[in-house]
Amino acid sequence: MNAQKVTENIVAQGILPLYFHEDEEISLEVLKAIYKAGIKAVEYTNRGDAALHNFGKMLALRNAEMPDLLLGIGTIKNVAQAQIFLDQGADFFISPGFVPEVATFLLSQDKFYSPGCMTPSEIIAAENTGVTFIKLFPGNILGVDFLSSIKDIFPKLKFMPTGGVDTSRASIESWYKAGVSAVGMGSKLISKKLMSDRDYKTIEMETKKVLAIIQEIKIQYT
Repeated sequence: MNAQKVTENIVAQGILPLYFHEDEEISLEVLKAIYKAGIKAVEYTNRGDAALHNFGKMLALRNAEMPDLLLGIGTIKNVAQAQIFLDQGADFFISPGFVPEVATFLLSQDKFYSPGCMTPSEIIAAENTGVTFIKLFPGNILGVDFLSSIKDIFPKLKFMPTGGVDTSRASIESWYKAGVSAVGMGSKLISKKLMSDRDYKTIEMETKKVLAIIQEIKIQYT
């Protein structure tokens, strides 16, 4: 899956759900729930010792039952991590910050890479490396006014805030009005409580609701 195809899929979906859980079964069941809701691209975050093992199991499930699902890996901080998950079969890669060597490594292989940026300098550095899809992180600190202020400086870039976006129409719409191409949504959508309670039905229904809101909003702003 090349970078452009991943970009098109994430933009069409309008949201990138992200989550991690150390338990293999919970990780798999959450994946089933959001896929059932209509999700076709999801980020699993590399935040614990079980991440690599669980990601392998999720890929196997995807390959067996969800052939149209893109499964990406987040919290990539160095080339070694990128290589490990590339070998596993990750479709795309997300970082909490801009890592130039990771960008060079992945973009040379036409892999989608979205780094977290929170200053114009970081965004410029990422753009000059060839990155076209910026993760605004942390979104709750930056806010919609930040994006509104810088958007015209970067007409060729796509932006996705992560953090600071909740499931309400008002929150999502404010970011789309500011000019995002998608929103990243983690614990506001797939909370630790819902996962620990194994409440997969609520995760599915909330995801369906958010997808519907986003498609309505996109008609107005994109």
